Amino acid sequence: MAAPIVVVGGGPAGSAAAWGLARAGREVILCDRAAFPRAKPCAEYLSPQAARSLAEMGVLETVERAGAARLHGMRITAPNGIAFSGAFAAAHGFRGFRDHGLALPRERLDAILLDAARAAGVTVRERTMVTALTRDTTGAVVGVETRADDGTTTRLDASLVIGADGLRSVVARRAGLAAHRRWPRRIAFVAHYEGVDAISDVGEMHVTARGYLGLADVGGGRTNVALVVPAALAGEAAGDAAGFLDRWIAAHAALAPRFRGAQRVTPVQTTGPFASHARCAWAPGVALVGDAADFFDPFTGEGIYAALRGAELLVPYAFAATADTAREAAEALAAYDRCRRDAFAGKWRVERLVGTAVAFPALMNGAARLLARRRAYADLLIGVTGDFVPAGALLRPRALRSLLTSAP
Repeated sequence: MAAPIVVVGGGPAGSAAAWGLARAGREVILCDRAAFPRAKPCAEYLSPQAARSLAEMGVLETVERAGAARLHGMRITAPNGIAFSGAFAAAHGFRGFRDHGLALPRERLDAILLDAARAAGVTVRERTMVTALTRDTTGAVVGVETRADDGTTTRLDASLVIGADGLRSVVARRAGLAAHRRWPRRIAFVAHYEGVDAISDVGEMHVTARGYLGLADVGGGRTNVALVVPAALAGEAAGDAAGFLDRWIAAHAALAPRFRGAQRVTPVQTTGPFASHARCAWAPGVALVGDAADFFDPFTGEGIYAALRGAELLVPYAFAATADTAREAAEALAAYDRCRRDAFAGKWRVERLVGTAVAFPALMNGAARLLARRRAYADLLIGVTGDFVPAGALLRPRALRSLLTSAP
């Protein structure tokens, strides 16, 4: 009898991959060091196209009933104060699975997805940390070593180990796949507030010379407040993340008045540095998915959609990799890596262009001036970040010429 597939990480990528493989008839064990529900520093944004993945898992209505807020577009403000907006439902002709995005606290979202995995037959081991990978005589990974909260250690044999354990993936590091980009190196400070003024059904990004702040309704009268700053500035927090976030907001004249009557209702959590990636999303006996495989920067909100979609892409290749010979398994996992790169390549290009603009105020100011006058192009950009407009529609030469040369 084949050994089970072991999934490391119970976030969206891990739960979705485990759910898909269990539904396909494989025995799956999912391990996570946390106990669920648990808080997770995240912008908590699900793009319009992420709803399709939720629907495939049969949990979209559950997410909506859990109080998810609807976001109908984005508004981005440059360092010079110029703002532009884009809507998900626009005249460009592209349509997402929904005409709005969703936002829901990760405590609720992750618990819903993990429950779906359990219902599909996945064995979930909470409070269980994966500490090492085990290998056979050829060097291929054939299992994991775990340690529970009570100190109990266990070895699990695996026909495949899936690393879905986030930015600092233990699986990626132990498999020798982890790498880090030198730029952009940013740290996030995330909390929920109540009473922030003028929050609407549009997500907001406020870009400054000292980082950017995202605001989004996440339901229940709460606003997700996510500050992302260069790693070089994070030292100013000096062990006081809440004070750093409060001081940053108070120093920005356009934002401070909106927080005068607001109250922070969760601790400030930190995460990062970002700009992590794996040199390759597989090794013999191992596959990576979600943030463990690649995460550039939170600005364009790629995290949860990429996790869910990446898991969908992985499932058939993972199934093949555990049913064939070692050579055929390697071919299947290599094919998964190519498929993943093909699926996300366009969005990655846009993310890097946006990341460059965010890092240089003069570029961001110039882009905002153009996009404030070209609503159609702004809608395309927001559609790309919503994962339903192909990047080529935004980057094709004709569209760029129109942006740069058309009369206001």
